[in-house]
Amino acid sequence: MAHAHLDAAAGAPLHPAAREVLEAALARGYADPRALHGPGRDARLLLANAREAVADVLGVRRDEVWFTSPLDAVQRGFLGLAEARRHVGTRLVLPGVEHAHVRHAAHWWTRLHAGEVVEVPVDATGRVDEHDLVENAVGGSTAAVACQLANHEVGTLQPAGALPLPDGVPLFVDASASLGLLDLPAQHWAVAAGAATSWAGPPGIGVLLVRRGTRWTNPFPGDPEPQDFGGALPDVAGSLAAAAALQASLAEREEVDARRRRLVDRIRAVAATLPDTEVVGDPVDRLPHLVTFSCLYLSGEALVRELDRAGFGVASGSACTASTLEPSHVLAAMGALTHGNVRISLGRDVTEQQVEDLLALLPDVVGRLRSEVGL
Repeated sequence: MAHAHLDAAAGAPLHPAAREVLEAALARGYADPRALHGPGRDARLLLANAREAVADVLGVRRDEVWFTSPLDAVQRGFLGLAEARRHVGTRLVLPGVEHAHVRHAAHWWTRLHAGEVVEVPVDATGRVDEHDLVENAVGGSTAAVACQLANHEVGTLQPAGALPLPDGVPLFVDASASLGLLDLPAQHWAVAAGAATSWAGPPGIGVLLVRRGTRWTNPFPGDPEPQDFGGALPDVAGSLAAAAALQASLAEREEVDARRRRLVDRIRAVAATLPDTEVVGDPVDRLPHLVTFSCLYLSGEALVRELDRAGFGVASGSACTASTLEPSHVLAAMGALTHGNVRISLGRDVTEQQVEDLLALLPDVVGRLRSEVGL
């Protein structure tokens, strides 16, 4: 049996449309687009085309789109809002289930400026209450608020589009796990970030969206205004491939996501029948391709390794610190089991047979692992 990659949230095969564009762009877009010579002009044109394509499909202005790494898009994007309002206050507000990149950036910046991070509690599905988030932003000392579009680990949608914040407090929306799967909110946000892997684009490419008129100041050394790749040499070919993948993914989204949602519903139903197993996240208002469940008395690492031996690649641990297999801060914030958890995320090419093969195997794997520890 061929190996089934069921960890698309962490990275998936490049979309065929992006692969074609990438090969062509590598031959032409190798130069520094800031250079004045001919190859530089070629690269600059390609980068402008990528920017135009992303702006068109996302419904934003061309001059609001910047290409960078996914990590840089999140941390520079969020902290740029805070830095621009440091004279107002140094308080940052975010849900307790934000990605580790956002949380780490917030705590670093507030330590640097003697500020405060307020992590707002979430409910049992992992959703923050919009009124709680807004209420915690009141008071005059809040520099910025962050709210993800959907949770990267359990898939629950967040109320990022329903946050009329007080006193001009700007909103940062982390759409790294969901851009290409969900539409950006029509209003309220000032800065947003996306990662090309969420729409089968090339790894290492992120998109930073800074709304025109937003007060934003680079929180790191370098030019105070937004720049592609933070002022480093832009990856022109990767940016163009990311734009092509986003266009193609959005064009097929309705069909692909309807199929993935059906398969996730099937996984949720089977996982729920396993003894002492908790399926987490909102069952309806969620990302279409992702499901997480936790098995009591088991190690997530053992589950991942056993399923990998059988030909199924899944994830465990916190979705943003999986290499360390740390207990998930997202599940802890939800009050859910933090060990024995498995995250399955389906790519665009996953088949029904692959999912059924996994589900046929899963009860035996869970039962065998529990018997090995005397349960």
